[in-house]
Amino acid sequence: MQYRTIPGTDLSAAVIVMGTAGFGGGMPEADAFRLFDLYVELEGNFFDTALVYDDWLNQGISLTEIRLGKWLKERGNRDKLVLATKGGHPDLASMHIGRLGRNDIVADVDRSLAQLQTDYIDLYWLHRDDRSIPVDGIMDALDEQVRAGKIRSIGCSNWTVERIAEAQAYAGANGLTPFAASQPLWNLAVLNPDSIGDKTTVAMSESDKRYYEETGLTVIPYSSQANGFFSGRYARGSEAGSQGSASTVARHYFNAASFDRLDRVQALAAELGSTGSAVALAYLTSQPFPVFPIIGATKPEYVKESCAAGDLTLTREQVNYLETGVK
Repeated sequence: MQYRTIPGTDLSAAVIVMGTAGFGGGMPEADAFRLFDLYVELEGNFFDTALVYDDWLNQGISLTEIRLGKWLKERGNRDKLVLATKGGHPDLASMHIGRLGRNDIVADVDRSLAQLQTDYIDLYWLHRDDRSIPVDGIMDALDEQVRAGKIRSIGCSNWTVERIAEAQAYAGANGLTPFAASQPLWNLAVLNPDSIGDKTTVAMSESDKRYYEETGLTVIPYSSQANGFFSGRYARGSEAGSQGSASTVARHYFNAASFDRLDRVQALAAELGSTGSAVALAYLTSQPFPVFPIIGATKPEYVKESCAAGDLTLTREQVNYLETGVK
């Protein structure tokens, strides 16, 4: 597993990040703990979670953070890991009402610290943006939490690059902590227009990629495996089926451009003696700016296959081939 330092921080992190959505109420505790253990055995050290993960299952609140906190406590390995969590998410019943005031941010940070059973968070994300709120107060509140020692670095999830640039400019002009990373939806597949119902999400665009390349800001994308699109389960001209996230995959990624990329992924995987899933992740980690993709692996074989991408680096020519088909 390759490790890289996230620029602007002293965090040395595995390039493949263990995502945790679904690990709180979506599976038994023993299964979740086994997957966490396996990821660490495979030399991973970077966990990403969120205050609201699994709230949508209506089994309780903050189920994933609480479970991850219990695992951290039992294993006694907190100081060996890079721990990221997200706050500032709107209430699920009122997604149109933002929660990025100072009191919201402070309350969410404190809840996450208690639930994760830790004294500090290595990378704290704002889970959503509220463009009606000026960046000034948001960055002031985050910097206050950094100076208090509660969080070590900050990031933003589902923020447009225009808002990120505005926030970075304000932080720079006022001697505040800037964003160290951004977390958009991004993978090698081509997203169908208007297929995302939640309009608070932000997906990577070609112009966004130019911004990250120019600034060098780290990207830590979610849905990095396109919900298994490159796993070998899907093929051009075949029905998606009904297993797991198949309906989501079909809605988001079933189009000619995505299947063209799938064909090229499979060809390159055969050439490299790798797998489609690993090649699709290596496409992200081989970008000209720092990228640490978050995996959503819920079975041991998926964790192993995903972590194998942590030792795979593609050439610029191979990245271009996957995107365009040009060798």
